[in-house]
Amino acid sequence: MATKLPLQSSNNVNVAKAKAASRGGKTIEEMYQKKSQLEHILLRPDTYIGSIEKHTQTLWVYENEEMVNRPVTYVPGLYKIFDEILVNAADNKQRDPKMDSVKVVIDVERNLISVCNSGDGVPVEIHQEEGVYVPEMIFGHLLTSSNYNDNEKKTTGGRNGYGAKLTNIFSTEFTIETADGKRQKQYKQVFENNMGKKSEPVITKCNKSDNWTKVSFKPDLGKFGMTHLEDDVVALMSKRVFDIAGCLGKTVKVELNGKRIPIKSFTDYVDLYLTAANKSTTEPLPRMVEKVNDRWEVCVSISEGQFQQVSFVNSIATIKGGTHVDYVTSQITNYIVGIVNKKNKTANVKAHNVKSHLWVFVNSLIDNPAFDSQTKETLTLRQSSFGSKCELSEDILKKVAKSGVVENLLSWATFKQSKDLKKSDGTKTDRVQVEKLEDANKAGGKESQRCTLILTEGDSAKALAMAGMAVVGRDYYGVFPLRGKLLNVREATTTQITNNKEIENIKKILGLKQNMVYENVNSLRYGHMMIMTDQDHDGSHIKGLLINFIHSFWPTLLKVPSFLVEFITPIVKATRKNEVLSFYSMPEYESWKESLSGNATGWTIKYYKGLGTSTSKEGKEYFGNLDVHQKDFVWEDEQDGEAIELAFSKKKIEARKNWLSHFEPGTHLDQKQQKISFSDFVNKELILFSMADLQRSIPSMVDGLKPGQRKILFCSFKRNFTKEAKVAQFSGYVSEHSAYHHGEQSLASTIIGMAQDYVGSNNINLLQPIGQYGTRNMGGKDAASPRYIFTKLSSATRVLFPKDDDVLLNYLNEDGQKIEPTWYMPIIPTVLVNGCEGIGTGWSTFIPNYNPRDIVANIRRLLNGESMVAMDPWYRNFKGTIEKTASKEGGSTYTITGVYEEIGETTIRVTELPIRRWSEDYKQFLEALKTNNNTPYFQSVKAYNDDRSVDFELHLSEENMMMARQEGILKMLKLTTTIATTNMHLFDENNLIKKYATPEQILEEFFQLRLQYYEKRKRVILENLELELLKLENKVKFIHGVVSGEIIVNNRKKSDLVQELRQKGFTPFPKKAKPVEAAVAGATDSAEEESEETLAVPGSRSTFISGSEYDYLLSLAIATLTLEKVQELCGERDKMEKAVEEMKKATPRSLWFRDLESLDAELDKLDQKDVEAEKEIEKAQQKLRNKAGVPLKGGKTAAPRKQAPKKTTKAASSSAMEIGDSVVEVAKPKGRQGAKKKAPAADVKADDDEMMDLAQRLAQYNFGSTSENPSKAAISLDDDEDDVVVEVAAPAKGGRKPAAASKAVKPPAAPRKRGPAASKKQPAAEVVTVSPEKKVRKMRSSPFNKKSSSVLGRLANKEGEEESTETVAVGTSSRPKRANRKQMKYVLSDSESESGNDSEFDDIEDVEDDDE
Repeated sequence: MATKLPLQSSNNVNVAKAKAASRGGKTIEEMYQKKSQLEHILLRPDTYIGSIEKHTQTLWVYENEEMVNRPVTYVPGLYKIFDEILVNAADNKQRDPKMDSVKVVIDVERNLISVCNSGDGVPVEIHQEEGVYVPEMIFGHLLTSSNYNDNEKKTTGGRNGYGAKLTNIFSTEFTIETADGKRQKQYKQVFENNMGKKSEPVITKCNKSDNWTKVSFKPDLGKFGMTHLEDDVVALMSKRVFDIAGCLGKTVKVELNGKRIPIKSFTDYVDLYLTAANKSTTEPLPRMVEKVNDRWEVCVSISEGQFQQVSFVNSIATIKGGTHVDYVTSQITNYIVGIVNKKNKTANVKAHNVKSHLWVFVNSLIDNPAFDSQTKETLTLRQSSFGSKCELSEDILKKVAKSGVVENLLSWATFKQSKDLKKSDGTKTDRVQVEKLEDANKAGGKESQRCTLILTEGDSAKALAMAGMAVVGRDYYGVFPLRGKLLNVREATTTQITNNKEIENIKKILGLKQNMVYENVNSLRYGHMMIMTDQDHDGSHIKGLLINFIHSFWPTLLKVPSFLVEFITPIVKATRKNEVLSFYSMPEYESWKESLSGNATGWTIKYYKGLGTSTSKEGKEYFGNLDVHQKDFVWEDEQDGEAIELAFSKKKIEARKNWLSHFEPGTHLDQKQQKISFSDFVNKELILFSMADLQRSIPSMVDGLKPGQRKILFCSFKRNFTKEAKVAQFSGYVSEHSAYHHGEQSLASTIIGMAQDYVGSNNINLLQPIGQYGTRNMGGKDAASPRYIFTKLSSATRVLFPKDDDVLLNYLNEDGQKIEPTWYMPIIPTVLVNGCEGIGTGWSTFIPNYNPRDIVANIRRLLNGESMVAMDPWYRNFKGTIEKTASKEGGSTYTITGVYEEIGETTIRVTELPIRRWSEDYKQFLEALKTNNNTPYFQSVKAYNDDRSVDFELHLSEENMMMARQEGILKMLKLTTTIATTNMHLFDENNLIKKYATPEQILEEFFQLRLQYYEKRKRVILENLELELLKLENKVKFIHGVVSGEIIVNNRKKSDLVQELRQKGFTPFPKKAKPVEAAVAGATDSAEEESEETLAVPGSRSTFISGSEYDYLLSLAIATLTLEKVQELCGERDKMEKAVEEMKKATPRSLWFRDLESLDAELDKLDQKDVEAEKEIEKAQQKLRNKAGVPLKGGKTAAPRKQAPKKTTKAASSSAMEIGDSVVEVAKPKGRQGAKKKAPAADVKADDDEMMDLAQRLAQYNFGSTSENPSKAAISLDDDEDDVVVEVAAPAKGGRKPAAASKAVKPPAAPRKRGPAASKKQPAAEVVTVSPEKKVRKMRSSPFNKKSSSVLGRLANKEGEEESTETVAVGTSSRPKRANRKQMKYVLSDSESESGNDSEFDDIEDVEDDDE
């Protein structure tokens, strides 16, 4: 058997045996060996003390009286065995706080190192279990330690029981000396030959005051490949002695080679590093120090580009850091990240970026620390096990922020952004490959400065530009289409910019380089950049974004003359024969139109909103006249740059608000100027986009509608939308008739939103949801596609927006087409009824829903001169509670609480959720809810919800139920949310943005305006009643004259007859010439709805057709020249006189009271509907629960707010109340078959309905008006209705009867013509008389709303009037069955959809004019 070799290191162990083995096969004993612990340490030292090879590493060392950071060649194992003894000495401070000195000697000559510390020595006593002295056991037996009890929290460095034994093993001589004053014994023992040989301990007596321990050893240099202690190793060991001095602080004197180290605190220790680092910097490094507590000391400085740390755990130098360093550093980095990203929104700085600019020093004491290895270079213990906290104060964090690290990071971020952006730089080359680019032939060449790049808005605009290329050629012009709007680069992140293909393409095409300062365009591929966009607001925004792009990165380019230009196209063209006039702004066009005076005939107008409207021929004309179409942007001064920043920088929010607040309507850019300054562009053109964007986002205080919603309402009224139609089709109708310029999907979504009625949506939905419009299950997102669902006007809508007010509104005009008004005038502020929210340029808004009954009650209080009562938010059918929790100057805060009940010891039932918390989301929340142990909170979640109600049944364990009660069930279930009234911004009546603090403030402002409009309504009705009375008197006088023979009409020239009538004093009512624009929106015929129109004389509201002033008499039918007709007209005149007197007695307040009563009736219907629906839900839920075997239990629920008490306030007089009754009838559409004379109430309604027709007939002109604003208020008489007397049946309940039930025979309708020809008169329809007593009358549609039903039309007929027949010529062929009617009564109500409107969207007049 081979003899064992002496103990060898891993370098030479078993070498001889390896050679022997090579000569023959290995024995089993040679292949498989068992080593003792000591042998294993010597054989595999890297496992215990690290590598025993020499390593070169840049480290801090102490030499020449200073710290030096330099490459050091050392053996980690040798360094480690020294460190173990040093840390043991430092640990003694934790065992004995009275310890006051550590003395270290490094004797290079003798290869001797000794470490001596004061304080309690090692007990000099024999260990009862091991049978040896404790010092020997600790320093001479492996796996012995005082740190094995993990239940005892210790802040020492030792842990695994190796430590000093490793030093002993790797030493040729190891001496342990200790004085145990408690036992008055001094101990000394020497180990030799790698702990293989030990001497007997020498024990002597000592004084009681002697307490110290000293370890001396001679490293076995041969095992480390060394012959002597080298300078680098000594310098590194010396630095460790300084470490101990810094960690132990002023209470311990540390000596090295007999010389005291001048370090009294951790701060002094840190200064050694900073002093050394300052030698290579121009400015001294800052130092922020904080002693957080007894266990943590932190110092922070700054580093350049690389994170540095010096850290200690229980005096152990963790040269690679660890969790303790991460704990401290993360607090600093998170704080700095917030500051940097706030200062530079695009910096996108992360925590690791901040870390690389920090130098952190940490001295910590940690309970039972755990490291990555025995070398203890990295702490791995979790933060939660540290045994203490180190929470840095706000003070030190602020100091760090002010130390220069923030500025360094901002500079770094700018540099990094610039570096990243450079990746997409362009170059001046002849060819570039960019999709869709039509490059100029000479771009990038010698003549590149003469080349112009045309950037167009989309491919259609590119096609127009390409047509122009035929004129200017391809050598010097290139075209590139933009895809939508360019990114606002001013606030964008570098990632957003670098990933933006559009920006990359523009840089490549132009040859732009990042950070280049351009004094001229010689280094670019193009010398000019031309912007060619539509002449609308979005086109202006695209121009602004391109200007912002250039100004952000290359501001000097904007100062280069003619670099940036725009290409403008006409907005309007006027054509007459071969003469064509182009207008580039609407004010310019309006001015020309007014200048025409009486020479307007023959002009045809065409509107050009987009570049796609122009033909290729026109494109060539544009480019053939570049001087007119090309405008240069010029830089005048620094105000131009400030203006661009104002429009696009997020830092200028307040300035932008102020900018928009001072906007004046009518502001526009003068396109006649050849040069446009950037400030003029921003303040006169771009501001129009910002205002339009704001108006699209924030509703009006008056009607609570945004423009899109207002357009939908306008088209609903125009079409008398009482017959349901698909949303997809109706959205097309709205686009056509209200000049809607955005996507139809967006429009359909708005229609759906106006019809939704689930909890949390509308309190009063203006449209009816016929189909699946979304539920509270998904907050409306579960609505069906617009092509599957139907809608129509809700019955309450016309109650809120009475038809009598339509004629008073200020209707807008776009493309020659009358569209929606500036705002509608509801009878209560609908913005409070349905609430609103939106985000626009500079402002956002949120207004909660309020109870319409509360609003009505407050209006009644104001009408009666009483004070308002404060209103709280209210949502229809919401069963929870809404409570005010805070009030401040800017508004109030409310807490919305859902409803739950405990229906068992471990069962909770949730029956209501807070507003806008949807059932599906809530169910997912409940199922995902976990306990602290990451187990499901609920044993089961059962849902009994439907589309209208909430019903969750939750089963918990007893433990979780107890936890829920302790935490608060409301909180645990998240059944509360908050809303505030601190952000209520609206446009006021003057279209200026305004903040409202309370709903009462909104109501007060609305009240004053609404009252003015009731006064206007009364005045207009009265004026037109008087005009009709005058007309009736003239008719009676004329028929008397004809019957008596005083006036002869047969066989005479019309001019003679007109002259005679004038001499006899008959009042003239001339026909009015066709105006340029419809007098009232909704009355435009097809010719006016086309994009082209025929111009008439401006100011044609007062222009009349010569010789037509007596047509209302001369065109009377022969059948009217009878005695019966005279008697009938006299009766009408008497009733009209009575109606005038009654209207004079009425007051605006009485009219408003009547409207409010009508609304009360509608609200009663809604409440009744809700009650019935609730009963159905409860019935269905009971059935479901019974089926499931779960009883429907009642619990304690939060009571919903009570409805405001209905207050009925009588009007000033009964006559006024009768006048106001029209609104009630509007709200309750009746059928055509009216009541007979025996029903007085029905007769009154019939009278009112006849007056409604009068309003329609009066709506066209202002003749004889005395109103303040004739164009809006007064309604003048029609020319050809003198032979028409309307008898209107009282509406019967249940909607109109089928056509077959009508009593008038009517010829088939003629097909309607489109275009200008449609405005011509149709031949008069044949009059069918049923009986001599029946009065025959032709009916004409209202010029302001074909199906209108207003107060005007409800005052003519009184009790006892006979029924009459009606024959109407209809301009459509949609309902041929009409010819089968025997007799027809015309009923004026909201549900009216008489003839011609059966086609879903053809806007056709029900009756054509009589042209006799």
